[in-house]
This record gives sequence, structure tokens and C-alpha cells, in this order.
Amino acid sequence: MLFSSATFIIGFLPIVLLGFFVLAGSNRQRLAAAWLTAASLVFYGWWNPSYVPLLMVSIVANYLLGGYLLRKPSRAALTIGIAANLALLVYYKYTTFILMNADAALGLDWQVQQIVLPLAISFFTFQQIAYLSDAQDGAVVEHDFLNYCLFITFFPHLIAGPITHHREMMQQFGNPDNFKPRFDNISVGATLFVLGLTKKVVFADPLGARASPAFAAAAEGAALPFLDAWGAALSYTLQIYFDFSGYTDMAIGLGLLFGISLPPNFDSPYKARNVIEFWSRWHMTLTRFLTAYIYNPIVLRVTRARAAAGKPLPRRGRMTLGSFLTLVAYPTLLTMFISGVWHGAGWQFVVFGLLHGFYLVVAHAWRALKVQRGWKLDDDRPLPNAAAVLLTFLCVVVAMVFFRASDLTTALNLLAGMAGLHGIVVPTALAQLPLFSDLTEWYGLQVGPGSFFRILDWATIMALLAVVWVMPNTQQWLRHYRTALGWRARPNWLQPILPAMTWRPTPTYGAVLGLLCFFVLMRTFSSAPTEFLYFQF
Repeated sequence: MLFSSATFIIGFLPIVLLGFFVLAGSNRQRLAAAWLTAASLVFYGWWNPSYVPLLMVSIVANYLLGGYLLRKPSRAALTIGIAANLALLVYYKYTTFILMNADAALGLDWQVQQIVLPLAISFFTFQQIAYLSDAQDGAVVEHDFLNYCLFITFFPHLIAGPITHHREMMQQFGNPDNFKPRFDNISVGATLFVLGLTKKVVFADPLGARASPAFAAAAEGAALPFLDAWGAALSYTLQIYFDFSGYTDMAIGLGLLFGISLPPNFDSPYKARNVIEFWSRWHMTLTRFLTAYIYNPIVLRVTRARAAAGKPLPRRGRMTLGSFLTLVAYPTLLTMFISGVWHGAGWQFVVFGLLHGFYLVVAHAWRALKVQRGWKLDDDRPLPNAAAVLLTFLCVVVAMVFFRASDLTTALNLLAGMAGLHGIVVPTALAQLPLFSDLTEWYGLQVGPGSFFRILDWATIMALLAVVWVMPNTQQWLRHYRTALGWRARPNWLQPILPAMTWRPTPTYGAVLGLLCFFVLMRTFSSAPTEFLYFQF
């Protein structure tokens, strides 16, 4: 079931919300939690009911093991639990990939069948591994089966995140005040849902319709010229932003309808000035998980190994090349390799992860050099700041080509076009403009209609780039009200100038959002809903 489907919007959600309000309003908190859990299982099973038992077995097994680890911490039991969770993930997500590569390498001529991937297996696997790890460390403060089931299955975040942490969710489920219907939660939640749906239906889906044919052509071996290749890469980069951030807005909004705040997951990542900052703004809950449960333990193990060898930690600004490689480069590359593999079974995802790992290592090296030389870490002057944002964005676009491409060959083919190796074809309408006509003549560029992207498509791309670089995000627009859990919105330069850039529950905003909602719903219901991009993970 999709958030953007009529079945969800006019069927599932009103029924679940009404049942929740009736139970919560009569002070039956446990029944309200059970109602939400049951509804979440129906939501999950709508796609394929056969995978509901798999989800429940995973939940029960991890809950029981977590309880055991709380009573008797055991490194062996924890290892077995993590291995079992990973084995489940590996079987469904990577078996086909492993067998196909073994077949290709050894020439075995196997007939490998595709294994259907259960929805959200990557997300609920990570959440439960974190739960087991924290139970081992004594960081789990509540062990209630109903709340644990709701923590894993809560339908607003179940399919594509945000990846929640047990502590932040269990405390909310255990607080009776969160189960009381409140007008502010309902109004802000509905607003976020409409804005997220707008991102998905109005922006992301049309961008995907433009990017997909170009990527498909590249997959078939077509040599896309410069502008078509860049159009495909930029369209997809914007598509995944509006698609995933739109889903997150909808998830946070749905959570608020039920009195629950989900953690933030996006903070204008394309405004980042370096890749370190990008990962603190993009898929923030994944970054949090990778940092806490993969990167930090690797660093701790390396640090202990150095201490055992009599090598103390370098002082700030005094890091040698060897120290940098072992304390920064190695943990970063390994963590991002795991991130790439988590995103998908394919060599293109491995390259995506390692490429971002390389970006991060370079960024950390540049920052270490600045500290060593006594330079300012960040330059807030407009021109250097804009240059840093643009450079970071271009690095992200290149990596996104691997993320979207069906295989490495497709990605390299498209990147060759972006590098101009397949020539440059200037659209006829653009070549007729005075400046571009001179450039076309001076450089002897080919003029033609273009295969995939017209002037209007480029105008749309430029307009949407302006939106993500200049406008406040949804959390900033709603900054005076409860949205994501513990959210502290960064300042946006437009908000002091234009008061309309800050939402308030007034009749004017209500009328505007009502019209937007009507338009978006009519557009949503007039066509078949499309899946969110992160559903495949």
C-alpha cells in the first residue's frame, strides 16, 4: 500500500485514525497501541501477506533475544543474533547477486531465479540489530512486547524509514499524553503530509519520467551527448531528493496525526558545503546508525590496537599520514562500503559507497590540513560558500549516476556522456539565442532537437535547483511547531525577509493548503500511484 494511493488516503488512513482516536479518547492506551500495531501489519501485508509471518518471526525472535541480553549480557549470544539478522537479509537481498556473479566467473551455466525482496527488510533489520546491541550494553530501558512490536511495525516509518531508535520511540509509546488527539498535531501533521505528497506527485514523478528513458537508453548502449547525459543525472538527483524527502515529510506528518514524533531524516542536503556535511543532512537516521554501530566500533578497535602497540592517539593538528589512514581513511571507507552494499545488491552500489567513502576521506584530509595550518574550517563569504556547495553537489550527482544505473557499464556510459566524450548537441531553440548561437559557431557544436531533454525540461531542472538551494525546507517552514523529534531548524535567509516563509495556523494558510491539497489529490487519483524509490531497499 502506497501513501500516495487512493486506497491509503481515503480508505486505510481514515479508518485507522478514527479507531485510534476512539480508543485513545477513552483512555485505552494499550488498546490504541494494539490497534496501531494490527493496522501496521495490515499495511505491511497489503503488498504480500506471505511476508507478514516473516516479519513477526523476526520481531519475536529479536524481542526474546533482547530480553535475554538484558538479563544476561553475552557477547556470543549477541553475535549469534546479529548473524541471524544478517543471514536473513543476505538470503533475500544478495543471494541472487552472489549466484549470478559466481555463475559468470566460473561459467557454470546456472539458471538463477530472482528472489522477491520483502519490503523494508533492510530497515527493520538495522533497527533490530541496534536494539540487540543496546540490550547487550544495558542501554535498553523498556522491554514491553506490545511497544516493541509497534516500534518495529509503526506504519508511517515501516517501509522506508526514518530508521528509528528504540529509546526515542519506546518513551513516546509509554507516554499517555501522546495518545491524546491534539489539534496542533493534526494540523501540522496534515500539512506535512500534503507537502510531502506534493513533492512526490508534482516534482519527483515527472522528473523520474524524464530520467528513466535516458538511463534506459544508456543501459542499451546509446551514447548520450553531453546535455542529455547531464539532464538524466540532474533529473534523477532531483527526483530522489523530492521522492525521499517527500516520503519522510509524509511519514513524519502521519506520525504526528497519532501523536508520535519521528526523527528527522532530511535537512536540505544539497545546501551542504562538503560531503561530511552532506551526510549529516541526507538520510540522517542512516548516518546516525552507521556512525553509532559501525564507524565508532571500528575506530574504537583500531584505537585499542594502536594503544596495545604503544602508539598513542595523535594530538589535534599533529596527525601523521599513517595515523590518518588507520584512524580516518580505513573506518570511513569500510563504513561507506557497508552503506553501499546495504543500499542494493549490485557492483554499482559498491562503487556508490566507496566513491562517497573517497569523498569523505578527501574532505577529512582537507579539514585536517586546515587545522594543521591554522586556517578557518568554514568560509562563510558568499562566493566561496556557493563554490563549496556547487562542488559538493557535483560530487553527489556523479555518485547518484551509480546509484540509479542498472549496472556499472550503464553508469560509466552515462558518465562518459557527462564528460563530453559523446559530443555536445545544442538544442535548436537554444542555439537560436544570441549568446548561444555565437558559442555554437565558435566551437563548431552540433545543433539538433535533442533526444530526451528540451528547453522546458531544462527550465524545470533549473527552477527546482533554485528551490532546493534557496527556499526553506518543510521543517524550516514549520519551525515554530512540533514536527520531527528534537528538531532544531537551521535559519533560512528568506524567512526574516518574507514572513510567508513561516507557517502559521491561520485561515489564509488553511485556504491555500486546502487548494493545494485538492489539486494534488486530483492529480494523484487521476493516475496510477508510483512506488517510492527507497521501497526497493
